[in-house]
Amino acid sequence: MKIANSVALVTGSNRGLGRHFARQLLERGAAKVYATARDAGSIDLPGVEALPLDITDADSVAAAASAAHDVTLLVNNAGIITGANLVTGDPAAIRLELDTHFYGTLAVIRAFAPVLAANGGGAILNVLSSMSWVSYDRATAYSAAKAAQWSLTNGVRVELAGQGTLVTGLLLGPTDTDMTAGMDVPKNDPADVVRTALDGVEADLVEVLADEGVARLKAALSADPRALYPQVV
Repeated sequence: MKIANSVALVTGSNRGLGRHFARQLLERGAAKVYATARDAGSIDLPGVEALPLDITDADSVAAAASAAHDVTLLVNNAGIITGANLVTGDPAAIRLELDTHFYGTLAVIRAFAPVLAANGGGAILNVLSSMSWVSYDRATAYSAAKAAQWSLTNGVRVELAGQGTLVTGLLLGPTDTDMTAGMDVPKNDPADVVRTALDGVEADLVEVLADEGVARLKAALSADPRALYPQVV
């Protein structure tokens, strides 16, 4: 997959990682970048083609796929974090997490898979999280939704292999965006994360680990789960 001369679509690209993706795709020579958000008017990045897209709305997804019929690279970046827990949290917030990260991502992939096939296969990059693999109190709903999105990524990779579509999962720890503004922890530079992700797509990687922390976490998954969750011992 080559970024130069590709036609890319980025969900949730009015800020944060999505805005960095749109900018770097342009810098790498993409022929066109569809920058999408629920409110297309909130997209202020020069050089992109702004497109309205609410990934939780079926009609909006269908309209975007119809308008962006030339896409060869799909970046599923749109996300949300409500801070809900699974046992005590608001059920509506838990559903919103799943509707966004799992069902929303799946809806976009289902809509654009035929588009990618018609344009030679192309690639899909799903922005996941270290929390796809580990849960933290006050965000267990987010972890569950991201775990589902990780499994989704593995599943559609198998299904779309026959049409020649690369499906890459991006795993990253805390990154300096609006979503983590209230977290007092070391954070990745979002520009570095996006650069690493796009390098991975061009190298045909199916999984990109954006930082050392997420690499250590992956290695730890084969150990006794109590090592990851000392609070339950």
